[in-house]
Amino acid sequence: MEVHIAIFPSPGMGHLIPLTELAHRLLRLLHGQVFITFIIPTAVGAPIKPQNDILNDMPENVASVFLPPVDLNDLPPDASLGARISLTLTRSLPALRETLAELTHDSTRKLPSALVVDIFGPHSFEIAKEFDISSYIFSTVSAMTLVSIFHVPLLNEMFPGGLSEPVTFPGCVAVQPTDFFVRARDYDQVGLFKMFNLAKGILVNSYVELEPAAFKAMEEGEWCKPDIFPVGPLTRTSSDQQTNDGFECLKWLDKHPVGSVLFVSFGSGGRLSQKQLDELAFGLERSGQNFLWAIKSPSEKLDASYFGAKGDPDPYSFLPNGFLDRVKDRGLVVSSWVPQVEILGHNSIGGFLTHCGWNSILESIANGVPMIGWPLYAEQQMNAVNLTDGLGVAYRVKVGENGLVGRDEIEKCVRSLIEGEDGRKMRTKIAKLKESGAMALSQDGSSTRAVLHVAKNWAV
Repeated sequence: MEVHIAIFPSPGMGHLIPLTELAHRLLRLLHGQVFITFIIPTAVGAPIKPQNDILNDMPENVASVFLPPVDLNDLPPDASLGARISLTLTRSLPALRETLAELTHDSTRKLPSALVVDIFGPHSFEIAKEFDISSYIFSTVSAMTLVSIFHVPLLNEMFPGGLSEPVTFPGCVAVQPTDFFVRARDYDQVGLFKMFNLAKGILVNSYVELEPAAFKAMEEGEWCKPDIFPVGPLTRTSSDQQTNDGFECLKWLDKHPVGSVLFVSFGSGGRLSQKQLDELAFGLERSGQNFLWAIKSPSEKLDASYFGAKGDPDPYSFLPNGFLDRVKDRGLVVSSWVPQVEILGHNSIGGFLTHCGWNSILESIANGVPMIGWPLYAEQQMNAVNLTDGLGVAYRVKVGENGLVGRDEIEKCVRSLIEGEDGRKMRTKIAKLKESGAMALSQDGSSTRAVLHVAKNWAV
C-alpha cells in the first residue's frame, strides 16, 4: 500500500537537504511505495532557486509546493535568526492549511498520513490535527541538542536564578552556560519546545552508535513522550551540481599528498568579521599547512548569509595584502560554491575547520575527517562540546579576551590536527565512527530498522 507523507521544512538549505535525503531513503527502502509532498515556506526577498533546483532533481514520486512568500520587513534589522525562521513558518500556516485541503481533494493520491516538520515547525500540529494527519518532527540537530530542547521548558524550575554553572542533561556531557544554545534567562522559545511532546514521533538525524547515552536517556526519560527514531546519518553522498570552481578545486586537491590539506568552511550561512577574517588568514599562512578555504566576504553578523546575501562584494578584496601570493603554492581560496561532500571525501583532506553545523559534522564523520570546531551561532557551541568532550574527534578554537580567535591559536590548532599526535588519535577515533555510521545504514542496521518502523506506522 502506498504511503503519502507531507514535509514542511524550515527555510534554508541546511534544513531542506537532510529532509530530501530522508525522502531518497524512504523511496529506496519502501521500493517506491511512498509519495512525498514538500510544502516549502518562503520569505519575501529570500532566494528560492537553490531549493527549487534540489527539489526539481527529486524522483517522480516527490512533488513540491512553494507557498506564497511572507513579509518579514516589519522585523527590526537585528532580529535573531530564530525569530526570522519561526515567523516565516507561522505566517505561512494559513497557506499550509490551504495546501493540505487541496491534497485531501486530490482523487489521484491518498491523503497524507503524516506531516513531518523540522524543529521550528510544531506550530503546524493543530492544522495537521484538523485533517486527521499524524504529526512528526524531523530533528536536524544532534540527539544531545534534542535532549536539551526537552529540558528548556524546565530550566526556570531547575535554575530559578538562571544558568551560572555547567549543566549536564541526561545522557549528555556537561555544557557551560555560554555554550548552551538558549542563553540564560532568555527562554523565549519555551512555548515552541513544549510542543515537542505533542509529536507522535521524532526522527533524529543521528544514529544510536554515535550518541548512545543521549538516545537511551530519551527512551527512558518521562520528560520525552514521543517515540524516537534514530534514522541518520542522512548526508549527501555526492553533490547535486558541479561548477568550474568545484571541478578546479578537486583537481587542485589531486596534486597534494594524502591527509595533508585542511578544508576551511563556515557553511552556507556563516560569516566572520573583517578583523576575524584577517586573523584566520594570518593563522593559516603561519601554520605552513596546505589548505582549501571556501571564503565569504566579512560581516559583523555571524549568520548574515542564512537567508541569502544580496550584492555580495568580492571576498578576495578583503584578504590581507599579498596573502594570496604568499600562500599560492599551498593554499587555494575559492569564493563560490564548492562541492563539500566530494572535498571531504578526497584522500588529500586531513582535517576540516568547521562552524559545527550538524550537517557538516555528519558529512565529516561519514568521511572519517577530524575537525577543528569554530562555532558561530544557533546550537553550534553545543555541537563543538559534543565533538571535543563527548566524541574526542575535534579541537575547539579558544576565543581571546578581545572576542577574536587569534592567529597564534589558529596556527596551533591547524598544526596539531594535520601533523600532530593528537590529530592522529582523532583520525583513529573518527574512522571507527565512520564505520559505525555505515553499519547503521546497512540492510539490517539500526537506522534502517528505525526508518522501516516509522514507515510502518505511517502505513496504518
